[in-house]
Amino acid sequence: MKQIRITKQLLLLLLLTTTVAYSQSAGNTGLSFLKYGFGARNIAMGDAGTALSNDLTNLFYNPAKLALTDGSEVLFMHNEWIQDVRSEVVGAKTTIFGLPFALGFNVTSVDGIEYREIPGEPITTFNANYFFGSLSTGFFVTDEISMGLSFKYLYEGILNDEATGFGFDFGINYVLPYEGATASIVLKNVGSMNELRNESTKLPAEVRIGTAYTYSLEDTKFDFTGGVEFQKYLDTDDNHFNFGAEVLYNKLIALRAGYQSGFESRGFTTGAGLMWGNLKFDYAFLPFNLGLGSANLFSLQFKF
Repeated sequence: MKQIRITKQLLLLLLLTTTVAYSQSAGNTGLSFLKYGFGARNIAMGDAGTALSNDLTNLFYNPAKLALTDGSEVLFMHNEWIQDVRSEVVGAKTTIFGLPFALGFNVTSVDGIEYREIPGEPITTFNANYFFGSLSTGFFVTDEISMGLSFKYLYEGILNDEATGFGFDFGINYVLPYEGATASIVLKNVGSMNELRNESTKLPAEVRIGTAYTYSLEDTKFDFTGGVEFQKYLDTDDNHFNFGAEVLYNKLIALRAGYQSGFESRGFTTGAGLMWGNLKFDYAFLPFNLGLGSANLFSLQFKF
């Protein structure tokens, strides 16, 4: 009988195709790269982006909030995830016929996975590759309530097997009758994949409900933003609370921190941001437990 030896790299592949290390659930969904987040600012604040995102990163968290933005933006993000997992993310937003439209792209890969049929030298190496491309828009239905929709094209390739699929996000945002306060709800990753060899991968469908508040101190140059959201994966036992906060000085430098509950391998997050005119640089740091290492995320954003 042929035996396949599971190497360190193959274990990393499992991080992408199951939710064991990322979510610690008893569920059976895959495509965990869809859970990684978008924009170092949001990730530094506990990935509470449904509540706290305030720019084109809304395309990932809640497309309804795109209606609150103006102008055009582009964003580039590099995600140096745990061990050998890496992601490159690009986003762009503009206004067409009075509506905001945003494009998002995510390429995630694990390189150099060793393949063996018996103990010893590997027969070969292969890569695991994941991709999504999305189109999002948002619009006001009343002066306070906006709605949004995202469509995603999905791809996964492992060794000689490939599969494609699609997903949808639906979001609602409510500008509360208190200055600086908002509330949001979003249903994400509703869709399906074609079969990958013998079985199709189930998307990590989830619901997030969150609220955020921004307060500016009078006679100072400080702005404070805080938010919390509840996150529920529909096909697993995962329930999480994501908390995030930001202190912004003079619209120039920001310090951020967050916490995510319900994860065995992660909890606190932190990061910083620098703004110079229409250019913004953000950094996020995510320490992991269980010997998994740490993740470093960098994003560069320009508004015009």
